[in-house]
Amino acid sequence: MRRGIWLSALLPILAQAQDPGLHMDMAGSAGIELRTFPSDAQFDDQFNGLEPSAYLQPEFRAASENEKEQFNFMPFARLDGRDERRTHADIRELYWRHIDDDWELLAGANRVFWGVTEFRHLVDIINQTDLIEDIDGEDKLGQPMLNLSSQQDWGEVSLFILPWFRERTFAGKDGRLRFPLVTDGNPRYQSSDEQHHIDVAARYSHYIGNWDFGIAYFKGTGREPRFELSDNGSRLVPVYDLINQVGTDIQFTHEAWLWKFEGLWRSQRGDKFFAAIGGFEYTLFQTFDTDADLGLLLEYSYDGRDKNPFEAPPTAFEEDFFLGARLALNDVQSSEVLMGLSVDPDDSSSTLVLEAERRLQQHWSAEMEGRWFLKSGDDPVLSSIKKDSYFTFRLIRYF
Repeated sequence: MRRGIWLSALLPILAQAQDPGLHMDMAGSAGIELRTFPSDAQFDDQFNGLEPSAYLQPEFRAASENEKEQFNFMPFARLDGRDERRTHADIRELYWRHIDDDWELLAGANRVFWGVTEFRHLVDIINQTDLIEDIDGEDKLGQPMLNLSSQQDWGEVSLFILPWFRERTFAGKDGRLRFPLVTDGNPRYQSSDEQHHIDVAARYSHYIGNWDFGIAYFKGTGREPRFELSDNGSRLVPVYDLINQVGTDIQFTHEAWLWKFEGLWRSQRGDKFFAAIGGFEYTLFQTFDTDADLGLLLEYSYDGRDKNPFEAPPTAFEEDFFLGARLALNDVQSSEVLMGLSVDPDDSSSTLVLEAERRLQQHWSAEMEGRWFLKSGDDPVLSSIKKDSYFTFRLIRYF
């Protein structure tokens, strides 16, 4: 994002922070990461072997004595030893929030999450994905916004004005987990306003008994790009189309069961399609005669978009089953392991995911993450990363 826009947003917040009535504190984390790719690269220029990196994400917070005025600043930076595009920086959060009795107003950059399912977040659309951080879609870029929310007995309503579009990040020519052609850094837009197009969104959420649900509408530049070839045919150019989208997320809780559903209807370039994911998580409490809880997960995903990546944003989840298990030891170290397998019954393409974390000391924790592309079938997305199975070890210091 342009430096002037960030500075113009930061200056009034820093000025307010000088108010002696504010109390301030700082938190955050820093970490070192080692990612290894056991297989040699599939494409020219890609590196082989180890990918070391380090990141820093501090968080500065300030609030008035009555907590009605809040200020937050969370920058992020990563230094990567192999892929120059993965060396990057972003402002994840930079906002002022005013909280009243039954409403609140936020201005600045923030991250907003929508969704309930485990393996894929269909309805999460406010923020752009920071794809060079990880391909699981969990890492998001900060989104400039004006957000007005009201909490009433009949539910919560949130309105968003999103004045600046953030481009998706992609690996460079040296990087792994990319398409056969490098993705160009000069995207194209359907809107003549390009990044300046003003997007709008609204969401209503509530709960009734054991049911939690939300319904949202988005109108503006879609966060997922489709692709075109560059003029000389040597690169892929991201193309961001205008979309209309209605989405819903529903969760039903009953004893040890969590039933989850996300669905959306989207209109894009004259094409209309439906996508959904749903399933359950069942928890076995104090399993194996220990304090550990074992959660069993099953979800099914369907996506009806055009399968041509030049006509619609590509996805690897046309019709997939996700099976998983989450083991929480409930120990002092908060040890937890998640393992999941995605399978497409049509072409037998499959991916295995492993995530584990454990607190080492009061301010230290360790994380491990592995992703193995067992079979790519004829899926164009998985075929391009079929040799990019990887394992990551991460050591984190919290402060």
